[in-house]
Amino acid sequence: MQHWRLDCSRQTLVLAATGARLPQVVYWGAPLPVTEDLATIHAAHAIDVTGGMLDENPDLSICPEASRTFPGQPGMIIRSQNGTPLLPKFCYESDTVSETGLTLIYRDEAHRLRYTATFQIEPITHIITSQAILDADAPIHLHWLSAPVFPASQQSAEMIDFSGRWCGEFQLNRTAWSPGIRMRENRTGRTGHEHFPALIVPEHGATNTIGAAHAFHYGWSGGHKMIAEELPDGRRQIQFGHAPRVEADASTRFTSAPLYAVYSSDGLNGCAVSYQRHLRDHIVTFPKADRPRPVHYNCWEAVYFDHKLDVLRDIADRAADLGAERFVLDDGWFGQRDDDTTSLSDWAVDPRKYPDGLGPLIDHVHSKDMSFGIWFEPEMINPDSDLHRAHPDWALGGEDQTLGRQQKALNMALPEVRDFIYGRMAAILSEYPIDYIKWDHNRVLPAPDAAQTRGSYALIDRLRADFPMVEIESCASGGGRIDFGILARTQRVWLSDSNDALERLRMQHDAALFLPMVVTGSHVGPRHCHTSGRTLDISLRAWVAAQRHMGFEMDPRELTPHETSVLKEVTQWWKSNRHWLERADILRLDSADPAVVAEQQLAEDNTRFVVFAGKAATSNQILPRPLRLTRLDPNAQYEINLLNKTTAPTLSRGAPVLKEQSITVSGNYLMHQGLTLPWHFPDTMWVIEGRKL
Repeated sequence: MQHWRLDCSRQTLVLAATGARLPQVVYWGAPLPVTEDLATIHAAHAIDVTGGMLDENPDLSICPEASRTFPGQPGMIIRSQNGTPLLPKFCYESDTVSETGLTLIYRDEAHRLRYTATFQIEPITHIITSQAILDADAPIHLHWLSAPVFPASQQSAEMIDFSGRWCGEFQLNRTAWSPGIRMRENRTGRTGHEHFPALIVPEHGATNTIGAAHAFHYGWSGGHKMIAEELPDGRRQIQFGHAPRVEADASTRFTSAPLYAVYSSDGLNGCAVSYQRHLRDHIVTFPKADRPRPVHYNCWEAVYFDHKLDVLRDIADRAADLGAERFVLDDGWFGQRDDDTTSLSDWAVDPRKYPDGLGPLIDHVHSKDMSFGIWFEPEMINPDSDLHRAHPDWALGGEDQTLGRQQKALNMALPEVRDFIYGRMAAILSEYPIDYIKWDHNRVLPAPDAAQTRGSYALIDRLRADFPMVEIESCASGGGRIDFGILARTQRVWLSDSNDALERLRMQHDAALFLPMVVTGSHVGPRHCHTSGRTLDISLRAWVAAQRHMGFEMDPRELTPHETSVLKEVTQWWKSNRHWLERADILRLDSADPAVVAEQQLAEDNTRFVVFAGKAATSNQILPRPLRLTRLDPNAQYEINLLNKTTAPTLSRGAPVLKEQSITVSGNYLMHQGLTLPWHFPDTMWVIEGRKL
């Protein structure tokens, strides 16, 4: 028998193996005493045998093997170079153990294969990072390789995974466990709106704020596959890996992406806080880590492709007056780019629109104390472009492929393609003082290909190495490429192309299960939303943007004096509070009213918080139900202030105390009774500040 354990203050992970076999996770949950006998835990984990079963239950190991009679989905599917299926049988070779890490190496002598599994636990964020590596003495073909396999709790009735669409990202799906497989397979070649690579397994009774849950995220920007399987004997397994059959060539080494897993004993928020902190503190690297996140202005929904220098200067003036600190020039500055049919990959400044180059605009932006950013879509090419005419063979996929947004993808696996794109981008970044790139990816690939993702990573890595002070935003038709793999190379994501504040309210709420404020771009859109056709009040639009990394993307020339005043006020509030909001935990609240989408952002030192309570629909009852807060000191006193009390409508005819003054109550009161807020219309938001006394 062999046993290993990893511990943090939140959880214990115990792996155990019989003889030389691959180990299985025999315990993953609340911390075990250091004196716990792991041999007993291993023995207690064993399940019974009854009629119609094998005489011994095959291990649900970290890489289940068909060669050991495992009845479910194997963790690896490979074949030799001549096409013969291989059924590996791995045996223990060595291990390396540290206080926070574990490396296990197993060997299959018959097929000359080596399997390595690594586990690393981060003691502060509590995230367990695991990865699988397959080495072969001779080239083999890979169909499927799972990251190390975890069991799923049998105390769970359902699983939560994520789907979505353009302008409707991060939709939660709750699926009941049942015998068989829940499989999500993304073959679009990018992370995708449709299949965010994550899974949450809540146990019975778990909510946002209470109960046990396990969560997983696969940090890879290409297509992926998720398997959540319940075996006939009742055991459950979770597998994540690259989408099957995306490795076109035989090789002697294959590696899964990191799988980030965590256990929480205090609801989904425990998982969310771990992911938010781990991404912010251990995945993302900021060019200037001590620089406050700047208020962002993007000109796309103001001018689209119609670039005129005098108009852009005027817009920059107005954006700066509103409080913007960064100006981003979006699509339309290069080639002959008057619409989306032409010029992608021809990254040279359009002399018709900018006869003196970008310098005059950048100088003007800098004169307003704003930094300057620019839009690229480096991995794409229009058939109507100089590059495509010179190198049609550089496009990925067939000549007769279906276009997406009038474009093809470049073959990023080709070094000459990466060199060309690097050269064009580096020329722009060298000539002009640019500190930000909005990096777009507006179509799915014609076929899934892991080499494409690795090529894109290589290009971004090279640019970051040579231009380390340039920040990069990951945008892919909005939220089509958001994952920890791309965020190891970028510093911001564009959550959705929807600037509809009502849609954003829900999307931001659900994306907070994984994403912190500092990387989540959120902009105040036009009064009349271009993607939903909805008209929303400036107060809702401004406060929804203030929940995350705040920016504007409307035409500021459309603003009325009232709208200008509200937007300035909210922007100033955000600037005054961002020093603590940037490191605050975003906690989803369990609202008793399904019409209310509410979150609590709690400061790192627990001394203050802000609650955003958005009303996304008409309530079934007349008056608001009390809203319970979370993670407060039960015995402490908190001063509570309704920040935007003056926006209460005239139909709010009563005198709730928060409409008139602040109150001081205990943490216990706030967590058990909750806040009783004034009545308000749908499509509005209350903002409540709390300070610990």
